[in-house]
Amino acid sequence: MEDITRYFYQLFVSKGFSENTSEYLNLVIGLAILIVSLFVIHFIMKKVFITIFKKYASRSKNTFDDYLVKNNTFNYLAHIIPLSITVWIVPKLFIAFPTTEKYLEILFDIMVIVLTIWILRSVLRTFRDFLKSLDSFKDKPIDSYVQVFMIFVWVIGGIFIFSSATGKSIWTFLTALGAMSAVILLIFKDTILGFVASIQVAVNDTVRIGDWITMEKYGADGDVIEINLSSVKVQNFDKTITTIPTYHLTSESFRNWRGMMDSGGRRIKRSLLIKTSSIAFLSEEDINKLQEIEIIKAYLQKRKSEIDTFNTQNNINKSNLVNGRNLSNMGVFRAYVELYLENHPYINKDMTIMSRQLAPTAQGTPLEIYAFSNDKVWKNYENIMADIFDHLLSAIPYFKLEVFELDYNINT
Repeated sequence: MEDITRYFYQLFVSKGFSENTSEYLNLVIGLAILIVSLFVIHFIMKKVFITIFKKYASRSKNTFDDYLVKNNTFNYLAHIIPLSITVWIVPKLFIAFPTTEKYLEILFDIMVIVLTIWILRSVLRTFRDFLKSLDSFKDKPIDSYVQVFMIFVWVIGGIFIFSSATGKSIWTFLTALGAMSAVILLIFKDTILGFVASIQVAVNDTVRIGDWITMEKYGADGDVIEINLSSVKVQNFDKTITTIPTYHLTSESFRNWRGMMDSGGRRIKRSLLIKTSSIAFLSEEDINKLQEIEIIKAYLQKRKSEIDTFNTQNNINKSNLVNGRNLSNMGVFRAYVELYLENHPYINKDMTIMSRQLAPTAQGTPLEIYAFSNDKVWKNYENIMADIFDHLLSAIPYFKLEVFELDYNINT
């Protein structure tokens, strides 16, 4: 290249052009040759180098090289040769223009630094995508760590750019940076807190990508879709996105439903409000009638035998039902509920199954059903729970019980 430009320079001088004019004409021709050469080299790199690697990645069984292609790593690498040629040749073209040559050298140094940062960023993103594809890492906050590394890369790159642009030593900049540490800490407070929180979240396994969390303060109730350095993104069940600062997951309370999802069932905990005035002892006729219900027939026979034996041994006067031991419609219904749940195909029999009576209220006496469905999918869970309570509400009248309903009718 130097020989070519010298040839054109001598040619212009021999044609009667002044030395200054010859220098400028020589520079224009040299830049034109360089631009054409770079265009050809870039075309070759794009058509040959990048195409070869893309074909290799598509045929390879390893997915890592596919992510390299996806994140344009080979595109950035293809710029190395054209940039290297430019850095080597341009100073020779501007040798007669020392001031311009100095600024161009600074510009090229900055371009080399920026290209290096782009390549590192692409490689880091490739590692992020590759790790997310692995079962052992896809629920980890990989984005947070990649962002931290990128911050360090940009900071170091910024220091080198500053040093190249000003001609100052790197240590001079670092000294000034130390003096401004308080201001830097203030500016990057959220980033630092987010980084620490990300580490705590990962180490303590507080939240994973895919977890269902509820945080009422931020209106979040859905699945975690992303954990990065500054925020956690939650896709709510209405498909809206709630963004929560990462460090709030370590400083504030929230509910993670992972324990339920990992367990053998999803809890059903709901009450029936029984009208208190409908609760009563069962007569012999009532008991005989209830024995027609197959699920509690054995229970009633056993309990009736135990109660009759007790009353007989203690000479209880049964002319009045309040004397001695008796069966009540509420107690029998409570036993019926438990037996019904124990025989229900969608209730987990290895977990707690219970129907319990809570303290009476102004709205009646609550009978709480406590069990776990063996299907944890939300829609299926709701259907199972609805079917159970449909059945129980329909069965209540057979026990001469009533469900409490508030009467809004006002006599005028």
